[in-house]
Amino acid sequence: MKLTSLTCAVALIGGAAWAGEVAPKDVAYTEDGAVEASLSGVAGDAANGAIVAGTKSKGNCVACHAVSALADVPFHGEVGPSLDGAGDRWSEAELRGLLTNAKLTFEGTVMPAFYKVEGFIRPGDAYTGKAPSGPLSPLLTAQEIEDVVAFLATLKE
Repeated sequence: MKLTSLTCAVALIGGAAWAGEVAPKDVAYTEDGAVEASLSGVAGDAANGAIVAGTKSKGNCVACHAVSALADVPFHGEVGPSLDGAGDRWSEAELRGLLTNAKLTFEGTVMPAFYKVEGFIRPGDAYTGKAPSGPLSPLLTAQEIEDVVAFLATLKE
């Protein structure tokens, strides 16, 4: 009986892992742009989220936002609001929605949609003739989104 219970428990845990990540086109948004459910099914790692947020080839949040917790990363931007206190201003669902596609919350924002793969206007083709025509990959993976959400949630006033 104990072995059967253990096997069932392992099967349930493994089944949750097999649920996998939510594809960019399958993200469920609330009417105000929040995303309630985890995109990866795995808790975010705040330490890795800080790395993603400060890395130029990844999230590069500091290009537009000031973030005191990332003071070691040079050249913080002033285009977007300071992210200090982000964990007090927004819930995890709201942060996830902002990272996934901020335009659903703030119409007209210049913040990129980090987990979107379709519906882009490709004006570069008119200038270079080299704009990609096929599907695009999201800028961040589902787990990277979860990691940045975990990091931002730690930023309290």
